[in-house]
Amino acid sequence: MPGWHDSTTEWREKGQLQTAGIVLEQHPDRARLFMQWKQLDWPLMVEPFNILGFTAVPRTFLLDEHGVLRMIHPRLDDLDTAARDFIERDFAPPSGEAPTLDLRPQTSGAAPADAGGWLDRAMSLAMWGEASQLDEALAAAEAAIALEPSDRAHFAAGVIARMRYDSEHRQPGDFAQAAEHWATALDVGPNNYIWRRRLQQYGPRLDKPYPFYDWVPTARDEIGARGEEPVELSVEPGGAEFAQPAAAFEAASATVTAPDPDGRIDRDDEGLVSVESTSIPPAAVPGDPLRVHVTLRPDATAGAHWNNEMGPTQLWVDAPAGWELEQPLFEVDLPPEEISDEPRSFEFEVRAPSDAAGEPVPLSAYALYFVCDDATGVCMYRRQDLELAIPIRAASQERLIDPHRR
Repeated sequence: MPGWHDSTTEWREKGQLQTAGIVLEQHPDRARLFMQWKQLDWPLMVEPFNILGFTAVPRTFLLDEHGVLRMIHPRLDDLDTAARDFIERDFAPPSGEAPTLDLRPQTSGAAPADAGGWLDRAMSLAMWGEASQLDEALAAAEAAIALEPSDRAHFAAGVIARMRYDSEHRQPGDFAQAAEHWATALDVGPNNYIWRRRLQQYGPRLDKPYPFYDWVPTARDEIGARGEEPVELSVEPGGAEFAQPAAAFEAASATVTAPDPDGRIDRDDEGLVSVESTSIPPAAVPGDPLRVHVTLRPDATAGAHWNNEMGPTQLWVDAPAGWELEQPLFEVDLPPEEISDEPRSFEFEVRAPSDAAGEPVPLSAYALYFVCDDATGVCMYRRQDLELAIPIRAASQERLIDPHRR
């Protein structure tokens, strides 16, 4: 986008060209931050569902003064041709009315009769409805899948599940459900770059083409240096979204001592903290890594919160026999406040052995944390055990990772 913006400044200033963008982004405020950082002054539309059916981006389209498509994907290094054949040319108006697409009426009315109607309703509810309607939007997407399990429907269901995960209406398993739908979309449509990139955004480093959001800290610094307030992000990127690509899987080599090897720390039987885990991809391919996301949340209904004065929040992971783990012990940086109630997330990568097959493999871990109960005012050191069952899929199925990158 910045290249086109800079190269077409003269035409835009003369009123010969108007520019607008469409970005296939799950989190719109990240697009707004990027626009602010690069000082891009043209409209940007956020379209999370890939309604236009692209299989790869970026794509550039030139529409004349009547809205008629005249050029597709002109080359940035051949703007003289674009100027001669498009910008400096007057086009005659077309005959008849151009077709339009408006999904907003799909949010209500009779039940759709086919998969396409259910999918339209799902997307319209998610884009123009209230956050409280995401349950209805996801149900509509699942209705579309039941009638026609297309890659578009699965991708849309994943987008909506992730929307709900990021909202106040989050339900346990939303992120895992999003990952399952995105992985299925890629299985059904393995040539779609959009489906693949969404999994790579949250997946292992060995599969990353680039770090997806590592530009965010730089953008904030440069925007602040200009005396501006950076666009606030509702969902902070981090972990996999910042991770640099890797050429090979690096397993832990140093010996690390488990923080509670004998299981002596009392368990969180009070349920003061909930634990949710998601693996991406959702199933392990023999010989390939996957990235596991683990999130801990204090129970707001019980008034639970973290005690940040006593020690770190830790996650210990035991890799199954034959599996490789990048490291077994993880800690969360604590905020400066004495108490807080934010979610705390861990991410780690594990690789399946090349001969993995059969039933799902249990990956065991436990979290250690200092948590307080508002009802009693008591702060406790607690442990919570968790087990993630990782399905094994055939190596012959569609895979994310190039087998030459190990």
